[in-house]
Amino acid sequence: MRDAVDRWLRVVAADAELTPYLIGVDRGRLARHLALTLTVALGGPAGDLARPAVGAWRGLGLTEAQHRRVVDYLAGVLREVDVPADAVAAAGRVFADEVGGRPAQWPAQVVDHDRAADGIAVLTVRPERGFTFRAGQAVPVSLEDWPDRWRWYSPANAPRPDGTIEFHVRAVAAVSRALVEEVRLGDRIWLGPPRDVGLTLDPASRADLLLIAGGTGLAPLRALVEQVATAPAGRRVTLVVGARTYADLYDSISLDVLQCAHDWLTLVPAFSHDPEAGPGERGDALTVALDHHRSGQEVYVCGPPAMLAGLRLRLLAAGIPTQRIHLPGDPTGQAPVDR
Repeated sequence: MRDAVDRWLRVVAADAELTPYLIGVDRGRLARHLALTLTVALGGPAGDLARPAVGAWRGLGLTEAQHRRVVDYLAGVLREVDVPADAVAAAGRVFADEVGGRPAQWPAQVVDHDRAADGIAVLTVRPERGFTFRAGQAVPVSLEDWPDRWRWYSPANAPRPDGTIEFHVRAVAAVSRALVEEVRLGDRIWLGPPRDVGLTLDPASRADLLLIAGGTGLAPLRALVEQVATAPAGRRVTLVVGARTYADLYDSISLDVLQCAHDWLTLVPAFSHDPEAGPGERGDALTVALDHHRSGQEVYVCGPPAMLAGLRLRLLAAGIPTQRIHLPGDPTGQAPVDR
């Protein structure tokens, strides 16, 4: 049965409308659950589990129409491996008992597109229906013309009353290049379910924050600043923004607005290749940031892979406890997250 289930999942994953439902899913675990359910449906033993995982697909939030298509795919796979017709019907009835839930894709309209720097765009989109996320999470994004290609981006804002979401995109591959160079106002893109990547704030903590950003890794950290702004509660925040030169500081206007609006926020630029940088601004983001570290701060870092490589060891060597270090992880183990 496992071979049939693996084939079934490949067929589902090849469906452009259904593949977003598998984003972030442990497919091995899902396959084991489905194989157990299918084994029992076809008259086999339930193994060591008390009951089969009949709700495996339900947990993915399929609509009823999408769920019917998944069951149809199962029937096709079973026929291909010569399962008798009555057994195919029995398996279909078992899986057809599941029901759908919330959508796994949200259409969103591009309402602003700013070429903020060479190879970088700031996109603002408005989902066409309710979309919920938390500051620091990552969101998979795809294009209308490429529904099967997803790339992860962290919103640069905390949730807003008008529902708009801002993404900072650096052109590095096909999807990101299209978002930077081809997408225009009024175009539609698609959002998938948001995922935690290790950069969300602990709601029970009121510790001061040291935020260290490199490149478009600024996005989730700026979102954290906006979240704190809704309820500062005496918390102080230091945001160190790394760039090669001042010209590469693509979001400087928004950052200046934030700093002017909040006396608890300290903004520190770090320039690695700018001869005009002041004494406290010269060096890579981490080197500059460590001069601003204070005991008790929670340290959040986001940036390109070259910046993150070996960074945890440097923070530990600086005496920062491991439980206070927050670095971004991959939300799926498969799809890249742009920084």
